[in-house]
Parts: sequence; structure tokens; C-alpha cells
Amino acid sequence: MRDRLWDAASTVYERVLSREIDGAPAHVAVIQDGNRRYAREQGDEPTDGYQSGAQTTEQVLDWCAELGVEELTLYAFSTENFERPREQQEHLFDLLEDKLREFADADRVHDERVRIRAIGDTDRLPERVQDAVRYAESRTAGYDGFALNVALAYGGRDELLTAARGVAEAVDDGDLDPTDVDFEAVESRLHTSPVQDVDLIIRTGGDERTSNFLPWHANGSEAAVFFCTPYWPEFSKVDFLRAVRTYESREASWRRTRAERSLALVRALGSEVKDARRIFDRFKGALPDPPEDVDGEGQSAD
Repeated sequence: MRDRLWDAASTVYERVLSREIDGAPAHVAVIQDGNRRYAREQGDEPTDGYQSGAQTTEQVLDWCAELGVEELTLYAFSTENFERPREQQEHLFDLLEDKLREFADADRVHDERVRIRAIGDTDRLPERVQDAVRYAESRTAGYDGFALNVALAYGGRDELLTAARGVAEAVDDGDLDPTDVDFEAVESRLHTSPVQDVDLIIRTGGDERTSNFLPWHANGSEAAVFFCTPYWPEFSKVDFLRAVRTYESREASWRRTRAERSLALVRALGSEVKDARRIFDRFKGALPDPPEDVDGEGQSAD
């Protein structure tokens, strides 16, 4: 009975949230945290949590499609994950290989024209995972309906360092003039160069940090951030809608702030113009009339 009441309340809340949302962020990025903790609390092996989390990932794709999100980036394997025990890494590699191939062959991916891309230092991954990446990317390369980015062997500081080295090498080789180093020169050398700016970052599992995730695309656009306590396998549509509502509230606040600043600027400029007009009118009568025998260039008409 208690579970049925909870499900009914969640359904009602989901409907309320859906009505409150007017649109959706173009690009959502997710830090899928809490898989192992979820498994341990269920009495399972820690690695079993990744399989449960993969099911949530598929649901999130559906929710994005419903709201009209254009791009989703998933933090699947960070550079820090290479420090985990070898057994855990191999389990993750098995899951990534299977899911990349499964997604690449899924009817829904082709029906909805989903383009799958891996972002990160993928050369560090085992060859079998790299093969799966190439397979998924080649199978969906021509699609433009939705972008699914999978961050693999990814670290934000590592990405920026790699881009900085690329710029320095281009300058040293004479291929790039130092005066031509701009945003585009850096961005084109990022692992994430095809990615558009992030509007909303979601992190599950209770930690309130963005863990070196997409600093160029998220910090530059001052993305909204939503932290929530459910582990990734427990992440629900209600949680997702709450995250989107957070983004919309942030955008609405920004619009109000920009409007207030614009109004204040107009008022300030208007006041300055009025003051300038009063000063001009005050001194206009004291100015001597120009001589009639001088033309517009200050030379005598004679």
C-alpha cells in the first residue's frame, strides 16, 4: 500500500512539474554518480551497479526526447577511473563495449537519427573499446536528430592542457601566428570540439561538485547545475524534471537581471543626455555667431 501511494504521489508531482516547464535546455550533461554505492546497499557486488545505471541512461534518453533536448553528454569514464582496481576497470570496459555496440544497432537510434560521439583521450582505452567507439560513430555519423556524447577517458584539466600544448606546437611550427590565437584556435584543439556549450549539468549521488567536467563548455556559458541525492540507478523522471526546472528558473532570473540592468543603463544615459542638453542650452546663448564670410572649411570666401 505504501509503495502504491508513493507511486501515485510521484505521478501527480511529475505532471505538476511537466506543466511548469515551458521549454528545455539545448545541452544537458550528466555526472552519473552512485552506481557502486547503490549496488552495495542492495547487497550486490559493487560492479553490478553499473548495469543498473545503464538502464537509467536509456530512460534519460527518452526524457530528453520528450522535452526536446538536442544534446546529451554522459560522463562514462574519467581519467581518474584509470586509478581504480583493474577488475573494476575491466568490468566498465566490458559494459562500455557492449552498450556502445548495442546503441549503435538499436532501431530507436536510427529512427530518431541519434549521432553517437566519444569525447576524451580515447587512445588510452583498450583496443576493444576503441573498436566499439569507431563502430558506434561510423554507424551514426550522418545523423542530426540528436547528439549523444559519451565522455571516455575524459578529464577537463587534461583536455585544456592538451589544447594548450597543441596551440604552442602550432605556434612553434610556424602554422599559427601568436596574434591569431583566439577562442576558436583553442576550441578546435579540444577533445570536445564538436560539443556545443552546456546549459545544465546534473550530478547524482549527493556530492556537490562538477568533478573537472566540461570546464570550457560549462564554465564559459555559466551553466546551471543541479545536485541531487539519489544514486544514478535511482534517478527518476521527477528528478530530471526538477533539474530542468532549476535551469529554467536560472534562465528566468538571468533575463530579469539583464532587463533590470538594461533599464538602469537607459535611465542613466537618459539622465546624462538631459544634463548635457541643459548645459548646452545654458551656454548656447553665450557663443558668438560665426562670421558670415567664412565657409565650412574655415577659409575666407574671397
